Amino acid sequence: MVKVFLTGTGLYTPPHSISNEELVRSFNDWVAQYNDQHKTDIEAGKLEPLQPSSVEFIEKASGIKSRYVMDKEGILDIKRMMPYLPERADGEPSLQCEMSVEAAKEALAQAGKTAADVDAVILACSNFQRPYPAVSVEVQAALGIEGFAYDMNVACSSATFGIQAAFNAIQAGSAKSVLVINPEICSGHLNFKDRDSHFIFGDACTAVLIESESVVTDSKGHFELLGTKLSTNYSNNIRNNFGFLNRCDERTEFSNDKLFRQSGRKVFKEVTPKVASLIQSHVHEQGVEMSDVARVWLHQANGNMNRLIAQKLFGKEVTDQQSPTILDTYANTSSAGSIIAFHKYKDDLNAGDFGVICSFGAGYSMGSVVVKRH
Repeated sequence: MVKVFLTGTGLYTPPHSISNEELVRSFNDWVAQYNDQHKTDIEAGKLEPLQPSSVEFIEKASGIKSRYVMDKEGILDIKRMMPYLPERADGEPSLQCEMSVEAAKEALAQAGKTAADVDAVILACSNFQRPYPAVSVEVQAALGIEGFAYDMNVACSSATFGIQAAFNAIQAGSAKSVLVINPEICSGHLNFKDRDSHFIFGDACTAVLIESESVVTDSKGHFELLGTKLSTNYSNNIRNNFGFLNRCDERTEFSNDKLFRQSGRKVFKEVTPKVASLIQSHVHEQGVEMSDVARVWLHQANGNMNRLIAQKLFGKEVTDQQSPTILDTYANTSSAGSIIAFHKYKDDLNAGDFGVICSFGAGYSMGSVVVKRH
């Protein structure tokens, strides 16, 4: 087995942040307008009035306090309630390409490498802004990387699935250095008129550089990938029906199911034990005990969910140091979340410390990466 290392991480954070107070104010203004416009039908019992939201409800339900987005004005405009992201000409860099390049440059700089050292690019995220040509190939060209590139989508688990693909490519000998990038523009597929989900997502892009030991000049400070483990179980409890066939049925082309939707309570109940079980079995397979794990970097979807998973893993209440949170300021950034947590909270670990990067989401899909600090 070839030793494989994670040698650099990068993060692109959008320029705009929306607080819960701002989001609630906009949402409640829209609700008041809707109820007023439909007052007659509501009073006649033909329609149910929409309920306002609150900062307290959002923070209790999710732990989210704010989120970064690519466009703020369009989201808060009650006449629009979606980001305004103008289409670009074919000859211009796509938005996801720009985000990816920024995150990738930081990951390369942190690893002390350049584009000339990279053999492959994997873009792994929940939503791509076009089906082809692959956005990954555009990013590859923008960075000036030789070799190959491809897109992959496993929803919120895309980052760990991408890391395993990079790990496997290195083990198979088809690459020695792979960039895995997660450009998430989650605000583009979020229904900002849905009280139960309008606060969930934010935008961000992360990147990690995965390298063979043969090209790592000094492993000190880097993280060895001891192993990866993936699991999928089909479920409709998190779903988005947007796709190229939508235009073939005008009756439902723009219906709400073409945006993110979930049965949150079912997801919480069903996914939490699956994630804890996956991590526990994976750690054991690597010959490591949970008591030896210094930190877990979990998918940043819900604060209550992460606390319960961490408690199941360690058998007790855990500290922020053992299971760090970025959810409060970034919200759920889909596949980027666990990597943001890793990017921000990895440098203080000591040589010999073990950790687990884990992402989970629609599918259901789950991915675990066990690492060791050198």
